[in-house]
Amino acid sequence: MLRRLLLCVTVFVCPLILIGQQEYSIIDKRAIRFYEEGERFLGQRQWDEAAHNYRAAYERSSDFFEAYLRHAQVLLRKGSPDAALEIAEKGERRIKGQQRFKGQFGFLISEIYFQKGDFQPAIERMEQSLPFLDETITSSEHFKLRSKQMDFIGEQLLRPKDITKERLPDPLNRFRLQYFPVLTADSKKILFTKRDGILNHEHEDIFVSYLEEDASWAEPEPISQVINSRFNEGTCTISADGNMLIFTSCDTPDSFGSCDLYISQKEKGVWQRPVNMGKNVNSRFWDSQPSLSADGRVLFFSSNRRDGFGGNDIWFSRRKEDGSWGVAENLGPTINTERDEVSPFIFFNNEVLFFASDGHLGFGGKDLFLSRFEGGAFGEPENLGYPINDQNDQLALFITAQMDYAYYTQNLFQSGRLDSSFLYRFNFPREIYLGEMILVTEGLVRDGKTGLPIDARLSLVRLDNDSTLYEFRSDGKTGEFVMLYPDKAQTGLYVERDGFIPKIFNVEKDSLKNRDNLVISLDPIESGNYFIFENVFFEFDKSDFQGSSVSSLNRLVNFLERNAEIRIRIEGHTDNVGNPGYNERLSLQRAQSVKDFLVQKGILSDRVIVVGKGDKSPMVPNDSDENRALNRRIEVVIQ
Repeated sequence: MLRRLLLCVTVFVCPLILIGQQEYSIIDKRAIRFYEEGERFLGQRQWDEAAHNYRAAYERSSDFFEAYLRHAQVLLRKGSPDAALEIAEKGERRIKGQQRFKGQFGFLISEIYFQKGDFQPAIERMEQSLPFLDETITSSEHFKLRSKQMDFIGEQLLRPKDITKERLPDPLNRFRLQYFPVLTADSKKILFTKRDGILNHEHEDIFVSYLEEDASWAEPEPISQVINSRFNEGTCTISADGNMLIFTSCDTPDSFGSCDLYISQKEKGVWQRPVNMGKNVNSRFWDSQPSLSADGRVLFFSSNRRDGFGGNDIWFSRRKEDGSWGVAENLGPTINTERDEVSPFIFFNNEVLFFASDGHLGFGGKDLFLSRFEGGAFGEPENLGYPINDQNDQLALFITAQMDYAYYTQNLFQSGRLDSSFLYRFNFPREIYLGEMILVTEGLVRDGKTGLPIDARLSLVRLDNDSTLYEFRSDGKTGEFVMLYPDKAQTGLYVERDGFIPKIFNVEKDSLKNRDNLVISLDPIESGNYFIFENVFFEFDKSDFQGSSVSSLNRLVNFLERNAEIRIRIEGHTDNVGNPGYNERLSLQRAQSVKDFLVQKGILSDRVIVVGKGDKSPMVPNDSDENRALNRRIEVVIQ
């Protein structure tokens, strides 16, 4: 993985296009020999030897402008922009009447400022050099791209994002290389890739740290001996509840290519042995940098397989109902370009995709972009702007479910080469709209009879269209779970486990949002046990269903199909407003409507009896609008 990481952090350097004269600016033959020897070394990519000869050329003949230019360009190519600027300015000061060199020096100095991230002086120097540049330069593709970039950057500098970047505190960042941070939905667990050094043979593992009660991070530790091995493991993604891990492993015996994606499930608090995700996901090329949607149903990743649009593209695979993964698909030309798209991150609402690219218009190197899912597809990428993006490569962005912080990797270079990398974060700017707020609820599921924890399935469903927003499981060892909730959607929560009566909630009515201690008890399927049949809505003063009732009605059908031996009693209840006799008839009619739906779906009529209780069995006193709403209900009782 480090080989691919190094490819993702190289700095952009302008092509050596500035010099093409047939005649030199000097006539000193020895100086020219030094220069031409430098050109020979340059062609062989022997940078130090080339730089030595260019210096010797202009030290021999102080007005040898081509040598100053070439020396500065080589220094820039080596990742030494300050030294390059010093040489370029030294040569520029010697210009008197040779206007063509004035333009070339101005353009080169603009390039140096650009690589340093000094964008305003870069723009100014480029504008000043324009009248003196010949067509050889102005007609080049590099010049056209740089002009377009400068216009873009100039606009971005007028509206910078108000962010503060900070390095994550000790005990994090204790290693020379740590990168690709990801967090669980509650922001209480951070995972990252740790590498011992920058050489290819040095080892990569996944490490994890937990947030302490005092808001400090615990000492990082290897995630699991089952996950980390003698091979390289890293660049991982974890489901919002922390129970599904997908990560990259390279050069393993069962891999399809150089690096493959593997999956591991946590069961009763223990990570299970990882499994290769198979040929539908992996290829015989490089597959890495996964990002799993919050509900665990779609996986995004980067790959350099040949049937893409460029070097690295973003691909995705959907998880099927049986848990297997579908054939990976390319995300398409709106996102992918002929260059590189890497480090995808799908936000917790499954509607905003972040990624890094050097193929879309940006600040140089790889910039961070977002694309919004609208109309069944991801839309045109949006650059995240300055100073989130700058002249360096930006990679591995992760935004918390709370939308408060963005975590990322910051690389440090020595002489143009990667030297170290550290974990950083910044306050995510509110002007970048990510959708409605995502709220997090934490709790546990237990056996209502024994009090023991239960491994249950929790499904959050949008009631207006019966679509599953998220699906999670509680931990079988502790019963703990983490759930996400869109702030404004009308949603229902269904908690189910074979052998138990389901629990149905209306998220808004039952005030489940932003809870950190929700306890859900599931009762065994036994005679006399019951559950409140939430999310069944009737037209006012009628027994006709509203459209948003379909979600719960279908789940009751599924429950009865899975438990073909049980019979149920459907009880209708009202509040105490109105005539008692009328209330009793209305409650019976509504219970009968539920039975009619079940029968239409194939449930045998003799398995269901109906009762209308009117206002005779209130759950709470009918002394407020809120309590009366609770008393208007349908109950399902096991016979």
